[in-house]
Amino acid sequence: MKLVYFAWVRERIGRGEEELDLPSSVQTVADLLEWLKSLGEGYQEALKVPKAIRVAINHEHVDYHERLDGAREIALFPPMTGG
Repeated sequence: MKLVYFAWVRERIGRGEEELDLPSSVQTVADLLEWLKSLGEGYQEALKVPKAIRVAINHEHVDYHERLDGAREIALFPPMTGG
């Protein structure tokens, strides 16, 4: 599974994207965010408030209950502000 990280999520994790094999227990966006925190300190810091993270699957924003079936790319974004 390709994961892409943006802005301060990318900075805290320390990479812009990566390919990961997700365990079978990771079925939804919420599962994914929780599992990613187990990968290390940078992930924990980036995802300490998971509800603040916006997620897109295959370029479409989704909610935390969305299943990952058929996902080719998952993108994680911090909250966006206008200006």
